[in-house]
Amino acid sequence: MSHAQLPLEHFAALTALPGVVHGFTLRVPGLEMSHDKAEALARLDGVHRKIRDEHRLGSAPFITAQQIHGKEIAVVNVAISADKCFANCDGIIADQPDACLGIYVADCCAVYLVDPVRRAIGLIHSGKKGTELGVVPNAINTMTAQFGSRPADLVIQLSPCIRPPHYEIDFAADIVRQCRDLGVKSVHDSGVCTACDLMRYYSYRAEKGRTGRMLAFLALA
Repeated sequence: MSHAQLPLEHFAALTALPGVVHGFTLRVPGLEMSHDKAEALARLDGVHRKIRDEHRLGSAPFITAQQIHGKEIAVVNVAISADKCFANCDGIIADQPDACLGIYVADCCAVYLVDPVRRAIGLIHSGKKGTELGVVPNAINTMTAQFGSRPADLVIQLSPCIRPPHYEIDFAADIVRQCRDLGVKSVHDSGVCTACDLMRYYSYRAEKGRTGRMLAFLALA
């Protein structure tokens, strides 16, 4: 399967940044997904690994978070030699060029953070609860504390996520507002609703919980 045929999309705001590798995987045609999360991820693993391979990230440590709808952020400021999942966290920030950050979503938003000045990145899982708790502002503040990042330098991208009328609130708009309130100037929202296009995306709500997950990944080249 060629790069162009792989089930994924990229975001122009991140593609424009040199030395940044990213992607957002889509629904995999023909792969049956009416299972719990663990089984769904197991079935998707081969495709997701191929996509990371195509982006020259196959040998990079794959760093993920447990994703408990909280606001805790894991910090990767030293080299990690093996895959790792941080417990009780909903985001990861890193300044290491040898780590591939990953977040899984199926209606929640994957929020990409890039500091092109200080060469640091973050990837955050933010749904209704996480947004209310301020997980993205916590990530921005943690990048400032850990890496010296300035909000005005950050480039932030929001992935497709569920939105009204398929959901009762527009938490993506809240995330954008939170970022701007902290002084982030470059905030980009895909504006796409996952529940509106089940041919392209998985949707936890529209498919009543028996569905797959999209993988957001981000790395420094």
